Amino acid sequence: MARTGVKIRMLELNKVNSFYGRAHILHDVSMQIEQGDVVALLGRNGAGKTTTMKSIMQMVPVAEGTVSFLGEDITRRAVHKVCQLGLGYVPEERRVFTDLTVTENLEVGRQPPREGLPEWTLDMLFELFPNLHERRNNLGKQMSGGEQQMLTIARTLMGNPRLVLLDEPSEGLAPVIIEQIARVIDSLTKHGLTILLSEQNLHFAKLVSDRAYILEKGIVQYSGSIKELEEKPEILDSYLSV
Repeated sequence: MARTGVKIRMLELNKVNSFYGRAHILHDVSMQIEQGDVVALLGRNGAGKTTTMKSIMQMVPVAEGTVSFLGEDITRRAVHKVCQLGLGYVPEERRVFTDLTVTENLEVGRQPPREGLPEWTLDMLFELFPNLHERRNNLGKQMSGGEQQMLTIARTLMGNPRLVLLDEPSEGLAPVIIEQIARVIDSLTKHGLTILLSEQNLHFAKLVSDRAYILEKGIVQYSGSIKELEEKPEILDSYLSV
C-alpha cells in the first residue's frame, strides 16, 4: 500500500513512559506517523499496544516524554480536547450504545467538518458499511460482533477525524468480516485519513499497513516497513510468534 507525495508529520511520540499505578508499562516509546500512512503497532497480548493508544489519547497519563499531533504538544491535554483536534479512537471493547439504534449511535459521534477533509455523512457511511445501512434501525445490542466493530469505526468517522487509532480491529472476527474491514481501511486512506492500528494478526496487518512498530514489554523492538519485516523471520519469531 505504498503512497507517494509530500508527507506531513501527523503524530509523534518522543520517549513516552506510562504507568498503571506503580507498574511501568511503556519505556521510552518513540514513533512517527506521516499523513496518509497506515501504521501497524504489533506485539503479543500484554506488550503495551493498548496502553500506547490510550497514552496518545491521554486516557492514560504520560509520565515522561511527549505526544505531538500536527506539531502541537498534546501531552496531558484533556481527552475531549484531544478528540476535538481530530484524533479518533476505536477501542478494542467497541463500546456501542446497546439501547440506541445504529443511526442514533452514529449521531452521537457527530462533530463539525474539518478543513481539507470530507465531511462524513450517514449516506457516505452506509455506502462504506452496507451492513449498517441494512440494520440502521436495529439496536446496538442486536448487532453481531463484526457489525458492532463496523458501527464503532463508523461512529468514530462521524467525528471527522484526521487520524484514527484502531485497537485490535480484527480480533474475534470471521475472515469475511476481516476482509471487509481491510477494504474499509483502504477506502479511508483514499479519503485522506491516517491510521494507526494495533494488531496481533500479522496477516491482517500485512494486508493494510505500510510500516510497523513491534512492542515487547513496552519497548519498541522494531521499526520499519512491512516488507522489511517479512524478510526478518528472527524478529517475527522473537516478538510475534505464539
